[in-house]
Amino acid sequence: MNKNAQPLKFFLIAGEHSGDALGGKLMEGLKAECEGHSIDFFGLGGQAMEHEGLTSLFPMEEVAVMGPTAILARLPNLIKRVYQCVDRVLDVNPNALIIIDSPEFTHPIAKRVRKKAPHIPIINYVSPTIWAWRPGRAKKMKPYVDEVLALLPFEPDYHQKLGGPSCHYVGHPLIEKKTWVEALDLDAFEDQYALQATKKSFVVLPGSRPNEVKHLLAPFGDVIGQLQESLGPLNLLLPTVGSMRTAIEEGVKQWPSKPIIVTSDEDKYAAFKYADAALAASGTVTLELAITGTPMVVAYRYDRYLKILGPLVQTEMIALANHILGQKAFPELIQEDCTPENIVQKLLPLFDHSSQAYQGQKQHLNLIDERMFAVGKSPSRIAAKQCLETMQIRQSKFS
Repeated sequence: MNKNAQPLKFFLIAGEHSGDALGGKLMEGLKAECEGHSIDFFGLGGQAMEHEGLTSLFPMEEVAVMGPTAILARLPNLIKRVYQCVDRVLDVNPNALIIIDSPEFTHPIAKRVRKKAPHIPIINYVSPTIWAWRPGRAKKMKPYVDEVLALLPFEPDYHQKLGGPSCHYVGHPLIEKKTWVEALDLDAFEDQYALQATKKSFVVLPGSRPNEVKHLLAPFGDVIGQLQESLGPLNLLLPTVGSMRTAIEEGVKQWPSKPIIVTSDEDKYAAFKYADAALAASGTVTLELAITGTPMVVAYRYDRYLKILGPLVQTEMIALANHILGQKAFPELIQEDCTPENIVQKLLPLFDHSSQAYQGQKQHLNLIDERMFAVGKSPSRIAAKQCLETMQIRQSKFS
């Protein structure tokens, strides 16, 4: 790359905190891959991306909404922000536009940019969940997305099968945490929270969004009561995000035992490693549990408004850990099946380390490690390198 050339300009758009974290690491990777070359960053992001040199166009929190009801309630402002982003991309005329997750917000921007400025390469970091929800999106993306950077190893095959854009598995960001997680001091964690080594330890994860917590706190509390009838008092741990701590503290007042609530990343992963078993809402947390080797049961209840969209759901599995394996290695109890009795039935064997259920899960957890770590390098560096290759391919068509 010519070090004397004009500065490279990257326009990145993240619509929520997880995307901001990815964006920050990607910007770090781009700097490393373009060492010696001047880079300017533009776009929308949060603290992680701002730390790497981006001045956000407006506060990212304005567009960090989830679910159809929340989107409808804020639709006028979301539309306004979409067009504001499009105008700014056209004004900057970047070497590449990188949209990060949040497809309901980022994809309308990408479509309009492609129509008005077809020479700008467009890279989609984090594939939409076409394998679970509205698979037709893959084919619809192809005209305006040049490259998809996938976090999950099975996603490139889905894009190819469904007629989507070019897609490469660059690795999940959790890969970069593996060494750090393995070095956590569990003795210090035990002392810090006065945990008793003679008790079984249980991690409860009712989700990170208000709607999830609302639906899951009560049945999860009933689970704890039933478990303690069989196992006796537990070391009860509840990792959550800081913004949800107050709601969690209020919600667990009705539980038979009060959990130890932790909010830092270090304490969260230490809690996972320390626990005999976990009860988790679906989501990335199942992969976080996988890298700590924690057996789990997945339970979920979703918004009643989403029931009418059932025909658009294309999968019988919701846990990412199960999708990576291609089988339900970890029990999933969804909607009507998400009852305390059903959950306890699946959890109890996991507290017996000699049980077939426990041993089977440990084998599957090791297999997830093998499949996720196939890239063998830093995901953010691989993603950055793929961004540069895609940029050069697209720009060569217009040179």
